[in-house]
Amino acid sequence: VQLQASGGGSVQSGDSLSLSCEASGLTFSTYGMAWFRQAPGEEREFVAALRPTSSTKYYGDSVKGRFTISRDRAKSTVYLQMGNLRPEDTGNYLCAAGTPILSTMRVPAGYRHWGQGTQVTVSS
Repeated sequence: VQLQASGGGSVQSGDSLSLSCEASGLTFSTYGMAWFRQAPGEEREFVAALRPTSSTKYYGDSVKGRFTISRDRAKSTVYLQMGNLRPEDTGNYLCAAGTPILSTMRVPAGYRHWGQGTQVTVSS
């Protein structure tokens, strides 16, 4: 299984950025997909997730209303559209795939496969 994240970069506060994560080696339609982020010295923080067979989207409190997660099944790709970025959004954004139950949607342990991530840096 490979999860290849891309789209990171350095932006200013208030800017927008779109991340992509292309999955291979798995049956994409049967996996829940998520984005986490991690700053140096910090634990992984839940950002957003999609369940495999539901249209329901889940978001971390700090990004709700600013970020949008979506997936393209034909391309086996999950996206994270980020708006109104803030310096505290800075971190390595990691794509994850798994079969979490509802209680583990928002924790790293709910996901079996991880990509290397893409760095997002937001300056004030």
